Amino acid sequence: MLFSLLFKTIILMKKTVLFFFLLIFCYSCKKHEKVSIVKSFCYWKTEGYFNSEDDSLIKKMDVKHMYLRLFDVDWNPYIKEAQPIATISNIGISDNLQLTPSVFITNDVLLHSSKLQLDQLSQRISTRISQVIDQYVIQTAKSRAYKISENDYNNQEGNTIMSRLNEEEIVKTEKPKIEKLFQEILFDCDWYESTRDNYFYLLKKLKAKLPKYKIEATIRLWQYKYYEKAGIPPVDKGLLMCYNMSNVKEYNANNSIGSSKELSEYITHDNYPLRLDVALPLFSWSVLFRGGIFKGVISDIDDFDKNKLLFSKISENKYQLQDDILLGNFYARNGDEIRIEKISDEEIENMIHIIKDKIKIDNSTKVTFFSFDKKYINDYGIQNISKYYSNF
Repeated sequence: MLFSLLFKTIILMKKTVLFFFLLIFCYSCKKHEKVSIVKSFCYWKTEGYFNSEDDSLIKKMDVKHMYLRLFDVDWNPYIKEAQPIATISNIGISDNLQLTPSVFITNDVLLHSSKLQLDQLSQRISTRISQVIDQYVIQTAKSRAYKISENDYNNQEGNTIMSRLNEEEIVKTEKPKIEKLFQEILFDCDWYESTRDNYFYLLKKLKAKLPKYKIEATIRLWQYKYYEKAGIPPVDKGLLMCYNMSNVKEYNANNSIGSSKELSEYITHDNYPLRLDVALPLFSWSVLFRGGIFKGVISDIDDFDKNKLLFSKISENKYQLQDDILLGNFYARNGDEIRIEKISDEEIENMIHIIKDKIKIDNSTKVTFFSFDKKYINDYGIQNISKYYSNF
């Protein structure tokens, strides 16, 4: 009798332990379930023209979405008001991409503007956004109409009188299709406590003036970690910016773009109240210091190992100049130091793992890389970039 009871108890314990492990396994599988994220890039240049090589890169990486910088908004101290500046020109982006127009707003705008000025600014921003989008839609519709008409004309056969399709009618048909490519507007601002109220006020005004679009705001890592202190912007979604984790001007920083260790120190919870898309770094730059003082970022120089007489390597990612030389737009001097900053392939993989552990990722999540540039894409390689996407 005692033996039978003991045997039943052991069997019950085994079943309980097995059930417990099955629960853990199922939870783990669900948490890391494979999803088909929206492959995206940020395009942050003042001219938005894509050539055949750009289009080819888009197709090879199967990119479906792009954040497109439209213009910046900065404070003009002379007329004491905020103004849109540096509007993108010559937009010729691949016309099948889903596009999110993006506007960068400086903190100076929020520090100096009154509520009345923010009301006026919201009107200027929304008007400028609509103008740029409308111009792109019309130009793209006309381009499509011409191609459709031309193809139809060239494909006509036989002895019938050749005729052309009415391009104006084609434009009317194509415009709604192109307008559907624009679903959201992104506002980019590294607000802080003293500018939060003005920024959130401006966002509410912009949301009211742009009712056709979902409104998204960038979320810096400190704003994510300390969301109760930073506040939650009144928008539909957030874009979590997983780079630029320290001050590029800081001489003692090892890599201001960031590291997986720093990222893990910011993404410490899964309680952020907004749905989030994710932005990761896909760029490199060189930072120039003179006597430990920041002098500027040199983004187009990277072949320091090729000239060891001119560039003396003093640490893993630092070089010292041995002569005076023009580097990009900077006149560098003998003794200046150059810090090379780039996120390695392994570090990006580690960042992805950290993000997946805390951020909800599903089929509607946009995973975007900053930024779309042939140099950076070729440096990292299409195969690697495709692997980053698939690892989500």
